[in-house]
Amino acid sequence: MVSLRMLGHEPELVLEASMGTINWPGPRFTVEQAMANPELARYRDLRPERGDFGVVAEVDGVAIGLCWVLFLPEEEPGFGFVAVDVPEYAIWVRDGHRRRGLARRLTRAVVAEARCRGLPALSLSVEANNPSRFLYLAEGFVPVPGREDDGVMVLAL
Repeated sequence: MVSLRMLGHEPELVLEASMGTINWPGPRFTVEQAMANPELARYRDLRPERGDFGVVAEVDGVAIGLCWVLFLPEEEPGFGFVAVDVPEYAIWVRDGHRRRGLARRLTRAVVAEARCRGLPALSLSVEANNPSRFLYLAEGFVPVPGREDDGVMVLAL
C-alpha cells in the first residue's frame, strides 16, 4: 500500500528525484554533469527555511515518488520561474511505479499543501514531448502566455 508523508531532510532522495526528472527520456546527464550545471543543480537544493517543501510516496518505507516545490530566487531562477512568490513544482516517480495514478496523487497532495500555506500559484517547466504534460493540463496547469515554447505552465491556487 502506498502512503504519503511530508519530505524531511533527505538530500539523497531529492538528488535521485532531480536526476530522474532531468533524465526522464533516458540518460542525458550524469550526477557530476548535472551538479556542475547551476541551472540543473538548483533543483536538488531544497531549503525549508525559504518555504520549500515536498511530499514523498512510499511503499514499505521505500520512497517511490516525490513531488516538491522550490522558491527559487529571481537572480537564480528555474526553467519555470514566473514570480518570486510562486514556487516551482517538480515531480518524479520511480521506474516500475509509473502509470498507476501516483503522480496525480502526489500532485494533488502538494497542491493541497500549497493552498494551506496560502500560496498564489505553482509554476513548472515541461519539455514539449514529455507525457507528463497531459497530467499537468488535466490538473489545471495552463501555459503561460509568451512562454509556451519554454513549456512554462502555471496553476493558480
